Amino acid sequence: MICVVLVVSSSHAQVSKPKEGSNQIDRSVFGLGFSAGLASGFGLSFRHHLPGDVSYQVVGGIIKVDRKLHYNLGVELQYDLVRGESTRFLIAGALGYFYSGEDGKNDLAAPFRIGFGIGGEWKNLESFHVAGEFLFTYFSDGTILPLPQLSAHYYFF
Repeated sequence: MICVVLVVSSSHAQVSKPKEGSNQIDRSVFGLGFSAGLASGFGLSFRHHLPGDVSYQVVGGIIKVDRKLHYNLGVELQYDLVRGESTRFLIAGALGYFYSGEDGKNDLAAPFRIGFGIGGEWKNLESFHVAGEFLFTYFSDGTILPLPQLSAHYYFF
């Protein structure tokens, strides 16, 4: 019995606890950049990392060539699983609407998309980060595809 108590107490003493609040975001962080993905959309992107482990992103883009209009609008919710000094690993969910057509008629068979998957973000420079995600994307016509998404953001505090 004494041996068990000694082993348990010595093994507990060898575990070092991280400092309180280490790698924890304690204030809002905002980012502007570009994003490209078939779930959350293509174009300009705004990201807001809330205090804690949750962030959201809004993406939108528009192009008009001749009479044909193309646009998309999407949102994404991210939850940090692991966060280090220069990287973070996350799960993400995305929702997007895509339009391509003229005279108010959408030529896309599946304009709504929903995606869910994992991703990572890496700090290249102090405030410049790039991210990649792999989302299983459901198209409104019933198609489900595993698709990548990429983004680059400049963060300001």
